[in-house]
Amino acid sequence: MLVTANHPVVADRVAQLRDPATGGADFRRLVREISEYLTYEATRDLSVEVATIRTSLGLNATCSRVTAPGPVVVPILCEVLGMLDGVLEALPNAEVGVIGLRRDESTHRPVVYCEKLRDDLTGREAFVIDPRLATGGSLVTACEMLLARGVAKITALAMIAAPEGVAFVENHIPDLNITQRLWMTA
Repeated sequence: MLVTANHPVVADRVAQLRDPATGGADFRRLVREISEYLTYEATRDLSVEVATIRTSLGLNATCSRVTAPGPVVVPILCEVLGMLDGVLEALPNAEVGVIGLRRDESTHRPVVYCEKLRDDLTGREAFVIDPRLATGGSLVTACEMLLARGVAKITALAMIAAPEGVAFVENHIPDLNITQRLWMTA
């Protein structure tokens, strides 16, 4: 399922991001801010449990807390680190795994060059960060690696998504949720 974060604040940040006059420091800040907004949208259905806490006034309050263990955030390495900062602003206690992929120029398929994931992620929710969903090959590879470790639910976060890449991913990983901001057409 594709979800586009159509929010005026996000749209304003995207306009600033795309402006050629935006400098490097502002560009990185905008990527971080947009990523944080995307994370709020993507975690709308995050698993929660009821908890009772004692407030500073000595009263008991019933609250919702993210179910433990919390989600796993998995960036696909490239220029994703700015997005990771924004995601972790929204999910500060999330576990972070890493998948490094490069494109084999002869086969045009993703090749894993780095992987830092727990062997057992049974029942966990994962948020895969792929800033540019172009062909979809890297995202499918990352999702297959997570599913092989028992992840129960995967949501992908992308700054930009090409329709062809989204179609490829939906064909290979039909239950994947993709939250993105920009929809690119050829």
